[in-house]
Amino acid sequence: MGALMRPKERRESGQNDLFKARLDQIVDLNHALAKLSRAIDWRFLEERFGAIYDDDPGRPPLPTRLMAGLAILKHMHNLSDEALCERWVENPYYQLFCGEEFFQHRLVFDRSSLTRWRQRMGEDKLAALVQESLATAVRAGAAKPADFTQVIVDTTVQEKAISFPTDARLMHRARERLVRLARAHGVELRQSYARVGKFALIKQQRYAHAKQFKRANKALRRIRTMLGRVIRDVQRKIADRPDLAEAFALPLSLAHRVREQRQRQRGKKVYSLHAPEVECIGKGKAHKPYEFGVKVSVATPLNRCKGGQFVLHAKALPGSPYDGHTLATVIPEIEASVGANLDKVVTDAGYRGHNASKDKQFKVYVAGQKRGLSQAIKRAFRRRSAVEPVIGHLKNEHRMNRNYLAGTSGDAANAVLAAAGYNFRLLVLWLSLLRAWLAAIMRTKP
Repeated sequence: MGALMRPKERRESGQNDLFKARLDQIVDLNHALAKLSRAIDWRFLEERFGAIYDDDPGRPPLPTRLMAGLAILKHMHNLSDEALCERWVENPYYQLFCGEEFFQHRLVFDRSSLTRWRQRMGEDKLAALVQESLATAVRAGAAKPADFTQVIVDTTVQEKAISFPTDARLMHRARERLVRLARAHGVELRQSYARVGKFALIKQQRYAHAKQFKRANKALRRIRTMLGRVIRDVQRKIADRPDLAEAFALPLSLAHRVREQRQRQRGKKVYSLHAPEVECIGKGKAHKPYEFGVKVSVATPLNRCKGGQFVLHAKALPGSPYDGHTLATVIPEIEASVGANLDKVVTDAGYRGHNASKDKQFKVYVAGQKRGLSQAIKRAFRRRSAVEPVIGHLKNEHRMNRNYLAGTSGDAANAVLAAAGYNFRLLVLWLSLLRAWLAAIMRTKP
């Protein structure tokens, strides 16, 4: 992506408007969200996010505080882009948090601006939101820098927004996509199989449900045959039209892979046509043997901070690497995020044979090890499970359970934004508790 003009950042002007109400006059400035907006160092975020821009002429992008504030609110309250836009118009606290001085009756941004901003920033820049959430926690008294030197590291699966993959439906969808694309480019096919393909899919699903597997497999072979015929027909029709080669390259490749792959084959398979990067990951759960998405590493403090169990680092790990082989990447990133060297890293038994660097080799403690265990290490192992409820909150309340962002870049961005939203949510609760505590003290005073 080319260089862009720097955004015109917002600054408090203190001016009044005869026809508009100032937000600081109509909201409670002691509200937790208003206090959080004053606690965040927006200049730091402007500097980090502004690094991708240039001073070239042109229309300036939307202000950093607006876009960063929207990203925080989205994942703090588990909102879709559409729901966030609706709430922003009707909620003065959301507008104050995003840097508005006057109440706005219409959106000052477009919904698609959220998508373009996330894609422009990428995982590396969005990590600044997690850093700022931890710095704000320290400034607000919700955590101490010493809390971040001992960590728990674990992995989970961030599932993608796809339906459960079956061979019949994947082949049916691949044929439909090819037929639709051929129609859009004026390629006339010999036969589309739109009607008989649908009936064959329904038959296969009903036979499989009734456990009549011979009939189900016969219907599946019929669906595979139809897909093969459409693939060969498309290849023949575009052979003398080189201008269409690029448009059909990826759909044909995916359709061919879907047709040829088998259940027991080794290697990478296609589980979704609109998200071919999806991986099948087995975490040994009895209720969910396989999950379809990407592996994510999550790090939290070993000992609970005053404000809660913050997330220090979250990173998507495409390729489903072995857990122990992720520490060489994850540990330096955690240290860069918290700004301190790690004294202790506690993991579960899935990290045996880890590849941490030599200076961290003996600071990593894997559950189940027997040698060199002091009482402090035994207590640390009993604290290791504290990361599990954090993963549960990230999934159920901060949009990590089902990722709707496209591509591998969307996987990486969603993991980081979920961690930032979780941390800022803890800070809102912390500031709310401080307010309630101060109110209780004032009531008890004679």
